[in-house]
Amino acid sequence: MDAVRVALLREVLAGTRWPAATRRFAASLRSSVVPHGGGLLLVGTRAYEPWHLAAHLVDEAAWSGRPELAPLLVRHRVRPGDPAHLAVGLGRLQGAGRGETLLLVAPELPDGGLLERVHDARRAGATVLALGSGDPEVTGLAHDALTVDPPEPEPGPETGPESARGIDLDMVQHLVSAAAGENSLPSTRGRRRLRDRLSRLADQLTSPPPAPW
Repeated sequence: MDAVRVALLREVLAGTRWPAATRRFAASLRSSVVPHGGGLLLVGTRAYEPWHLAAHLVDEAAWSGRPELAPLLVRHRVRPGDPAHLAVGLGRLQGAGRGETLLLVAPELPDGGLLERVHDARRAGATVLALGSGDPEVTGLAHDALTVDPPEPEPGPETGPESARGIDLDMVQHLVSAAAGENSLPSTRGRRRLRDRLSRLADQLTSPPPAPW
């Protein structure tokens, strides 16, 4: 989902809790990973791997000049021949600790083994963030959590905005990833923010052509 679609989604959701809630959660994510130079571990449940969130955070890390936002996707099943960035299994959580952030995306209650690993990571000093169904066992482990209620059936025209009721986990992930890259300062590695890049491009397009030789 590009920036224009995110802006349109926010406009549709204006007046609901979602724009502010996703920005607040994104701020928690940013404030956890940026001061430590990264260390973001992203994990889902056995039935749901947050591929799209991983990809969008990688994009936001590049566009915002905040490489710390790029996550390491931790997977439940790693197959022989998977590329290195897709070959990180649950064993990685055993080494998670202070200075790292574990973002758990759980549309349903994770199995006990994953919850135990998350608990161990928190006990070792990792910051735990949770995005999903709001199950008490998950939110109880998290330092911060954002609950996404299942979409309700679309009401009739007399009951109000259907779009606010129909938001799902994928939409919330788009909003969180977009908000995570906002309001960041230029990176010391020389990467420019999107606004700076657009400004530079505009200068190039409006500058007069060079004088002929």
